[in-house]
Amino acid sequence: MAEKDILEKSLCSYNDVFSDIVNNLLFSGEERIKPTQLENAVVHSNYQGEKGFRELERDIAKQWMDNDVRISLIGLENQSIPEDDMPIRIIGYDGVSYRDQIRYETDKNGHRKKVINKCPVVTLVLYFGYEKHWDKATTLHESLGDKLLLELKPYVSDYHINVFEIAWLTDEQVKGFKSDFKFVADYFVQMRRTGNYIGSKDRIEHVREVLQLMKSLTGDNRFITNIERMSINEEGGSNSMEKCLDYIENRGAERKIIDLICKKLRRGEDVEQIAYEVEEDIVRVQMICNIADKYAPDYDVKKIVEEVMKTTMSV
Repeated sequence: MAEKDILEKSLCSYNDVFSDIVNNLLFSGEERIKPTQLENAVVHSNYQGEKGFRELERDIAKQWMDNDVRISLIGLENQSIPEDDMPIRIIGYDGVSYRDQIRYETDKNGHRKKVINKCPVVTLVLYFGYEKHWDKATTLHESLGDKLLLELKPYVSDYHINVFEIAWLTDEQVKGFKSDFKFVADYFVQMRRTGNYIGSKDRIEHVREVLQLMKSLTGDNRFITNIERMSINEEGGSNSMEKCLDYIENRGAERKIIDLICKKLRRGEDVEQIAYEVEEDIVRVQMICNIADKYAPDYDVKKIVEEVMKTTMSV
């Protein structure tokens, strides 16, 4: 499984996040589904293709239960770019989920009988693009395009998919998220509107998963460079997206200073002279120089920054 897929699924797989997404998007924020009512469902299935057996795999699927009664099977699919074949893929996922509801069991007398446990299947496509709306097919007929003969159209059952454009959610919808998904939604709405992101002060519960998902969806590696630093305060701390962005900003400033110090070390300048010229405390400059000396004579700035940040973090 690709790393990107794993990262995209990690946060939304938590029951508190999954139920929050569904409650907000399907039930206008009403808490119809409680985290404790969710059970993981099978996401893998096989089918016979032209070149042998192939595998279908949903991103995430959960069963909504009321005691022992299954109310619905709900799936989430994450999309960063629009795709014309999405309706066909969703038909495959939903079809297998319905087919699995009809199975056969053998009783104690060896008699085979059909067991039917029907429930509705709902799939939500979460679209994270913010530069343009979803502009691809949302129905089977649209996906087939000119392959669908006009004479056949009345006899080909159409199939509609539920695409939710996260970057185009309203302020009320974003505020309606109670789980960590609010950070994700807020990011994409802000980026779509202004091209800039201001992180909130709200506490992040699932630090690693939020930052990994943000890195995966945005391609910005700076989110995951702060995972270790943020995780130190994860238990009982006040980690927020605002703090994460502060770390990113501080890291950039730190790199500039360290890069300048390394250039001066290459020229043979002493610690006191360097501290004076970079306008930094001599004790701090000495600490950076001690770490930098381990990477002489090349002075790998990236590694030095990593070690300085870890040292600063533990102080």
